[in-house]
Amino acid sequence: MNQFLLKCIFFIAVITLTTISCFAQVSKAEAEIQEAMKKYNTIGLSVAVVKKGVLIYTHSFGLKNTESNTPLSDNDIFRIASISKSFSATAIMQLVEKGKIKLSDDFSDLVGFKVRNPKFPETIITLKMVLSHTSSINDSEGYFNLDVINPAKNTNWAKCYNAYEPGKGYQYCNLNFNMVGTIIEKISGERFDQYIKHHILDPLGLYGGYCVDSLDKSRFTTLYEYNDKNKQFQSSPMAYNPRSEEVKNYIMGYNTPIFSPTGGMKISATDLAKYMTMHMNHGKYNGIRIISKRSSKLMQTKLSDEENYGLAIRTSDNLIDGKTMTGHTGSAYGLYSAMFFNPKEKFGIVVITNGCNPTYTKTFVDIIRSSFNSLYNNLIR
Repeated sequence: MNQFLLKCIFFIAVITLTTISCFAQVSKAEAEIQEAMKKYNTIGLSVAVVKKGVLIYTHSFGLKNTESNTPLSDNDIFRIASISKSFSATAIMQLVEKGKIKLSDDFSDLVGFKVRNPKFPETIITLKMVLSHTSSINDSEGYFNLDVINPAKNTNWAKCYNAYEPGKGYQYCNLNFNMVGTIIEKISGERFDQYIKHHILDPLGLYGGYCVDSLDKSRFTTLYEYNDKNKQFQSSPMAYNPRSEEVKNYIMGYNTPIFSPTGGMKISATDLAKYMTMHMNHGKYNGIRIISKRSSKLMQTKLSDEENYGLAIRTSDNLIDGKTMTGHTGSAYGLYSAMFFNPKEKFGIVVITNGCNPTYTKTFVDIIRSSFNSLYNNLIR
């Protein structure tokens, strides 16, 4: 047998063994996830894995809809809740780079009405404070419209502020980002949902958005809230409320919370993983630059060790043992989502469930944490 033929046999053997090993690892990960789904009473789960900057694995488990017994597929989309905030922050950084806005700008000047903590009236609340949840603003009056914090619209507006000085404390606040969406409209001149589509989703080739009526409703994954008292799930149709009449009477630069910049993005786990890869690559994906490397790093830089939060991006040491991960979580209407990556090692994972028994370990929902570790141990490590 000549040397060339021996080399060919050797390479074929290596490829075959590698393929078998990969299939074995995938099967092991899937078996572990299916077992975890049973343990945590999970309805459906979509996952996506990026390794060395490349999307290497996507899969969907369980059901999209329990009433029709429809299986969940990789093509289905979810309302991903608070991961949506990072899209809003990304849009702001684009406008910053164009010189149309500054992170140090007085938020009152941007939004068009007074935004001041009455206990600290001389302290300016900046755009950066709002993006980082250090604004001292809270959700006690709600966050579904801007009237709650507008002194001309709500006599209880002062309740929207905490007792500490802006910039010197942290409290996670949905109202912050519904106001940020308003700023995007005022500065860009585009309706919020259209801006995100034209400047982030379309350039990356992603299907999704904030406007329900602009999306294929057959792709919506039904979300289910778990009732711990009766141990049953209840569907959450309001997750995809189109608010069509309100959109018809839309006032640019004020009605933005209709689209929920703070939590209303609808997208698949697969496309969310592509978006995540853009952030992992510091603003660039498949040759398309969405934001600068400097802007990306700023978003990912935590402001202090107390909150581990940057600009709609946080860090965590509690998700995968021994790894510091960067990303965001989301929870609403029974959905739980997580998008986390390691920018140095160039791997990342997305996990989304449309319903589970939400028990927690180390600040993460157990089915999310368990799935992340199974995927990391079997497909990345």
